[in-house]
Amino acid sequence: MIYRRLCVLFVLVVAASTALAEDAPKEPDGMKPLFNGKDLSGWDGDPRLWSVKDGVIHGETTSENKANGNTFLIWQGGKLKDFQLRLSFRCNATNNSGIQYRSKHITGDRVRNNWVVRGYQHEIRNEVKLPSVSGFIYDEGGKRGRICLVGEKAKWGADGKELTGDALITAEEFEKLFKLDDWNDVIIIAKGNHIQHYMNGRLILDFTDSDEHVLKDGVLALQLHAGKPMWAEYKDIRLVDE
Repeated sequence: MIYRRLCVLFVLVVAASTALAEDAPKEPDGMKPLFNGKDLSGWDGDPRLWSVKDGVIHGETTSENKANGNTFLIWQGGKLKDFQLRLSFRCNATNNSGIQYRSKHITGDRVRNNWVVRGYQHEIRNEVKLPSVSGFIYDEGGKRGRICLVGEKAKWGADGKELTGDALITAEEFEKLFKLDDWNDVIIIAKGNHIQHYMNGRLILDFTDSDEHVLKDGVLALQLHAGKPMWAEYKDIRLVDE
């Protein structure tokens, strides 16, 4: 009897330290490739910093070739509304990158370069220690900062952010899930004010935005961050309307 009780207690402890995993949905039919693997046709960014190398989009800053403020490679195919986006990325750990969606291309005399974008950003980092990892939603150019962190199921309303469910992934599980110095697969699904981020086939973030600053449509772009020299690469970029 004592042995049985110990076994039950062990199971409960393990369950408490493990989030309920939710797998990514099957890739839908009709996804459209946004990158031809040869050149940057259909994209616009600083030609000093963006290129195609070995069949992937390569963005890089150096101490001699710096970014004048955060700068972006902007897809020219129109605005995203309700959509599913799938792609793969890898980067180094000296700085961070990001995937902008439902965002705004900012122009005018006050911006630091011709490719400034503000709005929802899927953070890109080559790190495994929560919370500063790939996958959280950052308010690029806005006032809300880190809107929703990896592992959170949350909503944002008039009173700010509120957690609405149990953790989607633990720190230990994310560390095993993410592939340092290698390619990682991202899925972003946005329907109305509901957004989900998946990493390597697992749901890592579930967010409902009911704030006055909710974004319903806007551009898609890839980021190079100002500051320390860095590189980031992207491939297999494909999109379908939801």
